[in-house]
Amino acid sequence: MLSQARAAGLDTPVIILTARGTVGDRILGLNTGADDYMPKPFDLDELEARLRALVRRSGSADHAAGHTGRRPVWCGMHVEKDSGAVYFAGQPMELAPRELSLLQALLGKPGHAIAKERLFELVFPGESQVQPEAIEVVADRLRKKIAHTGAQLVTLRGLGYLLKAES
Repeated sequence: MLSQARAAGLDTPVIILTARGTVGDRILGLNTGADDYMPKPFDLDELEARLRALVRRSGSADHAAGHTGRRPVWCGMHVEKDSGAVYFAGQPMELAPRELSLLQALLGKPGHAIAKERLFELVFPGESQVQPEAIEVVADRLRKKIAHTGAQLVTLRGLGYLLKAES
């Protein structure tokens, strides 16, 4: 699972805590993408010190929480915190501004429904002449542009939209 997450771009620091303590197990864990490996039993003070060291090496507590200037990676996609651009597998996605706004909102809570009205406010802020159904057009275009990512934009009739991982 960790090697798949790393391949998808996850750079959150990881410490493996396990009962498996052979040298081979430790090497496998570290080679798979763990930043540290602690077999049980371990001392809680040592775990705390190792966590502090990971935070130091990563540059900030924000990085240790999986936020390297961006939100966490989901289905290989992430939103850069500073620019707002969405990247997939390290490459910027080519999205129209409204598609970008919709995807940013959905990536903020993947797997959770967001009301159509709320998404309309985010995608068409202050545009009173636009019909509420216009969000459906943006969603349809976005659905096509993310089809290759492993994410699926799902319409929940009467509720809104959500992003889910394709099964």
